[in-house]
Amino acid sequence: MLQQFLDNKPLYYDEIDYTRMPRVYEKIKAEFAKVKIIHLIGTNGKGTTGRFLASALYALGYSVGHYTSPHILEFNERIWLNGSSVSDELLNKTHTRLLQLLSKEDADALSYFEYTTLLGMLVFDGCEYVVMEAGLGGEFDATAVFDKELSLVTPIDFDHEAFLGSNIVDIATTKLNAIQNNAIFSAQKFSQVKEVAIQLSKDKKLTILEVDSLLDASDYEKIEKISKNLQLASYLRQNLQLSIGALKFFGIKYGVEDFNDARLFGRLSKIDEHVIVDVGHNPLAAASIKDALMGEKYILVYNSYKDKNYREILSILKPIIQHVEIIDVYDVRVESQKILKHTLEELDIAYKAFSGVKSGLHYLVFGSFSVVEAFLKSYKKGFHE
Repeated sequence: MLQQFLDNKPLYYDEIDYTRMPRVYEKIKAEFAKVKIIHLIGTNGKGTTGRFLASALYALGYSVGHYTSPHILEFNERIWLNGSSVSDELLNKTHTRLLQLLSKEDADALSYFEYTTLLGMLVFDGCEYVVMEAGLGGEFDATAVFDKELSLVTPIDFDHEAFLGSNIVDIATTKLNAIQNNAIFSAQKFSQVKEVAIQLSKDKKLTILEVDSLLDASDYEKIEKISKNLQLASYLRQNLQLSIGALKFFGIKYGVEDFNDARLFGRLSKIDEHVIVDVGHNPLAAASIKDALMGEKYILVYNSYKDKNYREILSILKPIIQHVEIIDVYDVRVESQKILKHTLEELDIAYKAFSGVKSGLHYLVFGSFSVVEAFLKSYKKGFHE
């Protein structure tokens, strides 16, 4: 029932009506229970930071929801409730309730992401904490309409320039304008991000904290142990630090064992001894992966959307690429194979079509959620030796 409803909504828009979600939410906001919302904004690391935090809160005995996007294989992945993805039964029950709250005009007008954001918040009715990840940006994101206790800011970099701006100041301003009161920042690549944050804190009387200011020696000892237990790459440790910074902000005591089930699939995830998948899709993610995997050569299973800086991404990954295998992704936003192949030739990177995983070779699957989805579907069908 829900899936049929969502299938009638386009996933992507050339233009977005930023006034629609606030207007619709204002009509029904009394239906949402009071909950402590932790809002995640930034370019990379929102998903893993959110899952680290939500998993720890749940392990510590709190009722908690985690809203993330997009999904890899099943829509249910977007709405995580008390330790697992939401059931189809609860999704459809909540979908029926939401349709009763909305006028038909509003239900039809809401975008895919706007509708599912409201749906997720209704699923989380009764939770003590909700960890909510912004989708595209910050200030105008559907998730920004809710009252938030805390914002967590992961590294901000170039991405979605058509919507967010063509320079880092514009991108940071759009994202950071979502902060309502308190925010914790992870380490940032660009100094301009901190400059924007300082100005906003003056203009809006915000409390801006650096994550390091919240952590002490015992926290770093725990971070090291958790990282070893979960086999985290260095950039994932930064996300772990930010999640622990949130726990410290709320005065919540935690132990190493509270993060035992905290990994989010699709972030430098090994699906077998020789295959790693990662849903990253921008230069910052590529640089983090290159640093994590340097010293080994991988067959890169790849494809890219037209609006991504795939030339820079491939240039960054080149030191760890043995060759590229282009996987078919059926999406109107995907770059033409002719142009992608021409780029690979200019970068002097060998390529061929993906035809399956060969035993004993090392593979890195990277490029987007859609690339990982296409790969996993072929892998599950036995598209390997």
